[in-house]
Amino acid sequence: MTLYENVFIVRQDVSAQQVEDLTTRFTGLIADGGGTVTKNEYWGLRTLAYKINKNRKGHYVLLNIDAPSDAVKEMERNMNLNEDVMRFMTIRVEEVDEGPSVMMRSRAAREERERDRVRGRGDRPPARKDFGQDKGKAAGKDTAAKTEGAAADKDTAAKTEGTAKADNAAKAEGTAADKDTAAKTEGTAKADNAAKAEGTAGAEDASDGAKQPVSAEGGDK
Repeated sequence: MTLYENVFIVRQDVSAQQVEDLTTRFTGLIADGGGTVTKNEYWGLRTLAYKINKNRKGHYVLLNIDAPSDAVKEMERNMNLNEDVMRFMTIRVEEVDEGPSVMMRSRAAREERERDRVRGRGDRPPARKDFGQDKGKAAGKDTAAKTEGAAADKDTAAKTEGTAKADNAAKAEGTAADKDTAAKTEGTAKADNAAKAEGTAGAEDASDGAKQPVSAEGGDK
């Protein structure tokens, strides 16, 4: 007899149990035709490369067949008539692989990685109970440091303000002293001018008296 490999895809809305029933039915057709199904694998619900009859996914099943061609043709005829089967393909091979197929090996590897990941999560050390306390202490220290910094800034601002007020007061006192000095200088200048004016007037009076003529009546007779 001839060796074949057959893969058929079932609609995504069909249950896994219905897929198993279809596999049993097709295996029976091969047996009725005088052949045998040496291996069948359910590859699970997989994403299609493109949508088929509005389906984005499908159930994949592999059958390794050792049967005459008439039995294979009868199985394919029934697959073509079944509305749940979207696609199928049968190829002739020289020998069949008795072990798991490539798809099953990759699936097993993925499942093993998933189990390792789950176990890795379980082996993680428990979280520290004082972690939250440490964060609270750190936050308290930060708040205290910020409060101290704010107080220092206020002291610096107060000192700066006091220095500015002292400078303004000193400037005001200096301005007042300058005004007093100017007033004294002005008074002194006025006094000097007045004295000079009086001296000039006295000199003019004396000069006028010297120029007056001597009366004839006042002379010797």
